[in-house]
Amino acid sequence: MSLDRIFGVAGGAMDAQVIRMNLAVSNIANAEVTESSSEAAYKAKRPVFESILANEVDARRGETQGGVRVKQIVEDQSTTPATYDPGHPKANEEGFVYLSNVNPMNELVEMTAAARSFESNIEAMNTAKQLMMRTVELLKK
Repeated sequence: MSLDRIFGVAGGAMDAQVIRMNLAVSNIANAEVTESSSEAAYKAKRPVFESILANEVDARRGETQGGVRVKQIVEDQSTTPATYDPGHPKANEEGFVYLSNVNPMNELVEMTAAARSFESNIEAMNTAKQLMMRTVELLKK
């Protein structure tokens, strides 16, 4: 694998992890949002990753075969908890308020995993850079 492909694969993976991190932060920001129905309640957003195959490379986006990208962003379909609070401004006719299905602890785990993956890709890029610099120095001799 050429060094420029290493940079492409690592760069694409870093882009995907940034999206993953942004979604986790957005989910945490909306963790306390309330609604009057389960359908309207905020649902946690999750990225769906996919591998980039040779015939799917999009050079305009800087994609490299063997890399990864975010295919789509989906909503978590787990149930939204209901709380009985008839005095709440968003309570429905029965007095229930629906919270988001975001679990802040899970989002912190997602953020940590995304940060670690991002760091791993930086390390791969730094290693490739060191190899390239060492090769240049050997060619100078």
